[in-house]
Amino acid sequence: MKKITKKFTVLLLSMALILPAFSVKAAPPAPPAPTTQKQAMTESACQFKFNFRRLWIEHAIWTSRYIVSVEANLPDKQMILTRIMKNQDEIGNVIKPFYGEAAGTKLAQLLREHILLAGKVLEAAKSNNQADLKKYNTAWYKNADDIAAFLSSANPNWNNNALKQLLHAHLKMVTDSVLARLKKDWNGDIRAFDEGEIHLIKIADVLSDGIVKQFPQKF
Repeated sequence: MKKITKKFTVLLLSMALILPAFSVKAAPPAPPAPTTQKQAMTESACQFKFNFRRLWIEHAIWTSRYIVSVEANLPDKQMILTRIMKNQDEIGNVIKPFYGEAAGTKLAQLLREHILLAGKVLEAAKSNNQADLKKYNTAWYKNADDIAAFLSSANPNWNNNALKQLLHAHLKMVTDSVLARLKKDWNGDIRAFDEGEIHLIKIADVLSDGIVKQFPQKF
């Protein structure tokens, strides 16, 4: 009886060692990791994007300072205007290596007009001159459309309608800031600035991404 039990035990152990070889299949090899289509941005492209953001953030800062000076009729009003005009020239200079001297100068001129019209809209709102407010506001939005048309004609990655929407939203945010200051709604003014700054960073990224995409060899 003991011999039978011993043989049976040996048989079970043998089967335990042999069966896994037949019953357990090797796990299939893991599929290769999907390759990403988006390449990492080069250092020069990152620097370009950072510099363009900085200029548009300055646009937000000096526009806000200009609104404060005009609304309160501060003595630094003209100096602030001079500084923000310099910012428009700097933004125009960014595109000169890609589109030429004339194109950069044209963009700067359109942006300078944008600032001057913003000042006229603010003065009209401050004096409650509804006729002038309507006239200058219409011209202000027309200027935004001209900027969108000019840019979209230079780069196929910049859609005209998309740029119009972005620029119109910017004008709306500037208007919100103006109205908040006129109403002495300081929290509203702060909120409008924060929203406007974030929006201008978005505009900067749309423009810089379009340039990098159009001129990859330069980055």
